[in-house]
Amino acid sequence: MFNLDKWSEIFSTIRKNKMRTFLTAFSIAWGIFLLVVLLGAGSGFLNGVLYEFRDDAMNGITVEPGHTTLPYKGIKPGKNIQLTNEDHDQIKDRVRSVKHTSSRFNLRGDYTVRYKRNYARFAVRAVHPGHVFFEKTIVTDGRFINEIDMRERRKVATIGEEVVKLFFKDENPIGKWIEVNQIPYKVVGVFTDEGIDFELSVIYIPLSTAQMAYGGANRVDEILFTTDNVSLKETQLMVKETKNILVEHHSFSPEDPGAIDITNHKEWVQKFYSMISGINIFIWVVGIGTIAAGIVGVSNIMIIAVKERTREIGIRKAIGATPSSIVGLVLQESLIVTILAGYVGLVAGVAFVELASWVFENFNLQSEFFRNPEIQFKTVIMATILLVIAGSIAGYFPARMAAQVKPVEALREE
Repeated sequence: MFNLDKWSEIFSTIRKNKMRTFLTAFSIAWGIFLLVVLLGAGSGFLNGVLYEFRDDAMNGITVEPGHTTLPYKGIKPGKNIQLTNEDHDQIKDRVRSVKHTSSRFNLRGDYTVRYKRNYARFAVRAVHPGHVFFEKTIVTDGRFINEIDMRERRKVATIGEEVVKLFFKDENPIGKWIEVNQIPYKVVGVFTDEGIDFELSVIYIPLSTAQMAYGGANRVDEILFTTDNVSLKETQLMVKETKNILVEHHSFSPEDPGAIDITNHKEWVQKFYSMISGINIFIWVVGIGTIAAGIVGVSNIMIIAVKERTREIGIRKAIGATPSSIVGLVLQESLIVTILAGYVGLVAGVAFVELASWVFENFNLQSEFFRNPEIQFKTVIMATILLVIAGSIAGYFPARMAAQVKPVEALREE
């Protein structure tokens, strides 16, 4: 039940010690403010990391060739490893939990591309149809390369939006013919990409067509595949199986670190998440430590307040006040100081993070590893719970001391 007299008494006590209360409340507000701002910075770092991975499947594995650095079965170090179509097929058929696969045959440098009288140089990638899942390529018109294109070595192309802007302007590019180094390709699709702007200037053609047209034989430069929804441990086993297949095909030491480079994207993502989780734990420790200093301050002023009101507390108990009512009074004072100060810090922290996010977005200050700092709703809830706990701890010991005051001794206090 709301008791106006009790609340008037609480605020009267607070007003008697304005400076002491203000300084203590400021330490609580500052602690919450720092905690919220640091958590916002942590979220900005996480968003930046996720933004870097936005273009690639997070469940992807990439295989790139290198050269041997260890002797093996009489073969000296320095042997170049060349991936082939057979490697791709063996990985697709033999490695567990593979979902989508693709190889890349990179046409070196930028190729001259012509449409009517317009010329430009673009990057051309020769891939399998499964590449669309690895790079998160979003087809906006027409289609991507398909298995029939691969089988029949069709001269077809799926082009990025920047290629459309330069060559076609108001024309529909689907069905039109472009020339890549004087070889004609029919445009069958247009795509956009969530990644860097460069990706929008890429032209995709069937890998089998490129190998035939540009002297690629059966060579590929990279092999990419995505996994089913499996654990990190399972993807690590897939990496091991992939390496065993390549060791078998290309005869190099399984311990050779330079022969091939296999990147497990899920492993990298997990490492970043672990690092960010560690940072968040550190932030909470720092924030709670700062708030703890404020709790000590609140507890101290409540102890002083109890000592100053010993005679008053004795009179209350003498006329029938129960220990629980005395404890409740002191705890309420502590909670008011802690929660009000904490919410000032909480609101200020959220406002600061939102302002920072607005500035970063509108003044183009987003960096590769820091984007869109934000405060999640659960963070606000956790901070609120922390404030209640802090206020209760700060008031507990002074309240217990007040409850133990003996009326006879208190009345003798001057």
